[in-house]
Amino acid sequence: MKPDISLKELMPLDMTQVKTWLSDIEVNEMWYGCDDDGVPLHIGYDLTFNDDECESLYETIQSDKNRKILSIYNENDAHVGESQLVYEWPLLEAQLFLLIGEKNLWHHHLGTAALVKVLDYAFYENNLHRVWVDVPEYNVNALQMVDHLGFVMEGHFRGAHRKNGSWYDSSALGLLNDEYARRRNRIIETVL
Repeated sequence: MKPDISLKELMPLDMTQVKTWLSDIEVNEMWYGCDDDGVPLHIGYDLTFNDDECESLYETIQSDKNRKILSIYNENDAHVGESQLVYEWPLLEAQLFLLIGEKNLWHHHLGTAALVKVLDYAFYENNLHRVWVDVPEYNVNALQMVDHLGFVMEGHFRGAHRKNGSWYDSSALGLLNDEYARRRNRIIETVL
């Protein structure tokens, strides 16, 4: 059964939830790991914020026209993940990031359903030409997911992601608007 998810505007409470998820080693290692001091890394905002700084950080994030952070909610209206699009407007493209923070929901196609929603947003609401992802080699499930959705291998980054003190390679995969438009219905019928 296809997961029923929705994308919502990022709220300050969502940022606090992401901070909690990424304090879990298993979750943050599938994202970007930790810095040398053991602080989880996050692309988009510094996770060392405290409650007093959250609102100000939130306003800074919301004012960035080159980044869109969306919260992922399930059918029970529970916050389960986060997605980001980092835009290169002159090129009509964006790098996409996706995190399902609730580990008990991993491997239930929630990430795939969320990715379809984010791609719909990127291609149909933002009219982007291209969306790409950078997936570390150790995140095999993410590589399989984007492959099933039609992303095409575009390149290889050496030593791009750190995990447990070591550097790992990653793959750059991209999807064009017209490719997605042709495949979208089949993706929904066969993958979800």
